[in-house]
Amino acid sequence: QLQFAESGGGSVQPGGSLRLSCVASAPGLQHYAIGWFRQVPGKERERVSCITSGGGSTIYADFVKGRFTISRDNARNTVYLQMNDLTPEDTANYYCAAKWPGNRCSNSIRDFGHGGQGTQVTVSP
Repeated sequence: QLQFAESGGGSVQPGGSLRLSCVASAPGLQHYAIGWFRQVPGKERERVSCITSGGGSTIYADFVKGRFTISRDNARNTVYLQMNDLTPEDTANYYCAAKWPGNRCSNSIRDFGHGGQGTQVTVSP
């Protein structure tokens, strides 16, 4: 089971941008679809985006469409989440997790394995 380390979070003002990174602990990322998720304490986890193993297909939650872009560099064992036009509602801990087989994404969080510790994103004036 792959493990992940997320980074790139921080505090930004509304309208700002951040780029999150998800680095796998061992080779093999290229076999998995990778999803980004977020969670606010006291609320359910939300699926944000997913990218298939080869990068040919992506899906986004409606609340991030047009603002967030997921990408991957399998040679670097890394998946990215570019977040633009951030709003206070995007404040959450963001983490990534893997799904096998990787040729399809899924809308169900239960199809993904465990994520890393996550990286905190805080959007406030």
